[in-house]
Amino acid sequence: MTHAVQSHVDPMATQERTHLARALELAARGLYTTDPNPRVGCVVVREGRVIGEGWHERAGEPHAEVLALRAAGPEARGACVYVTLEPCSHTGRTPPCADALIAAGVARVVCCSVDPNPRVAGSGIERLRAAGIAVSVGVLAAEARDLNVGFFSRFERGRPFIRLKLAMSLDARTAPAAGGRAWISGEAARADVQTWRARSGAILTGAGTVRADDPRLDVRLAYGSWVRQPLRVLLDPMLSCATSAKLFHGEGALVFAATDAPARSQDSARVERLPRAAGGLDLRAVIARLTELEVNELLVECGPRLAGAFILSNLVDEFVLYVAPALLGADAAPLMHVSGLGPPGSVPTFEFKDVQRIGADLRLILIPAKT
Repeated sequence: MTHAVQSHVDPMATQERTHLARALELAARGLYTTDPNPRVGCVVVREGRVIGEGWHERAGEPHAEVLALRAAGPEARGACVYVTLEPCSHTGRTPPCADALIAAGVARVVCCSVDPNPRVAGSGIERLRAAGIAVSVGVLAAEARDLNVGFFSRFERGRPFIRLKLAMSLDARTAPAAGGRAWISGEAARADVQTWRARSGAILTGAGTVRADDPRLDVRLAYGSWVRQPLRVLLDPMLSCATSAKLFHGEGALVFAATDAPARSQDSARVERLPRAAGGLDLRAVIARLTELEVNELLVECGPRLAGAFILSNLVDEFVLYVAPALLGADAAPLMHVSGLGPPGSVPTFEFKDVQRIGADLRLILIPAKT
């Protein structure tokens, strides 16, 4: 005689995951626009019915909870609120969301994770509970963290989440031996790069790349009618790049130079001086300054020497590599210059996070291997 195995499914847990998954979808709408604030979504539910939704779009504008409460109106009293990040408890450019939830008379708040910002860091939850509102935390926490990986990195590790983006041929070369500018990746891959730029707080390159390729390093991806341009950062120890470079067109460029670099005006660019290290500037000083400037996600697009320096300094959190189905030859520029790696077992290793076909090219996303 056989007995059917009955599995118990908790309806409340299922409901929480469903509504928080929707809140995460809403939060992702701010992927390219919220910086330096986190991407947050919110859903208000009463008696099983969604009565309000909201998501944070831009810093200085209403937060997700406020917009969702507005949509819900008076029905928010006694409702359950699902939000991807702990409601804020401090007055910044907008009033505290915890106070708005209390004033609306909601009965319960379910959030994915605690806010890592020390100005919040649990105090929003404490304020809600002190007002008699039930609070649950932790459902879909990994997904919420992934959506705001740079925001968590800045507050928990004291530095941005750093992506190194490179493109290479099948023989791991990045530029023709004859020199000159030439696209390695196809049009689809170049369009994909725009999405990485758009979600970044800053894009960084080196003087060699500016002299060789003269990149604009801007975002040509419109979000509706609005485009947020990340900070464009150039490492130019001796201020050797011409002020006519495309990087300096318009506003928003920051140049890091060595303390012993000659005095020179960079027109619209801001110049800051940092200490030297072997082969260039002190990268950790660069990253520390970008953290002060509230950069959550940093995209590095550079040549082989600077790429190697980031790798050897253990400053790469994610490696985005486009592989084109072409050969450039042994005399062409290599993917990166890394030397002095030490004996086998001590070299940096990576593991694949994602592999996708992008047009005619292959996109590999790698992360440092866990040791």
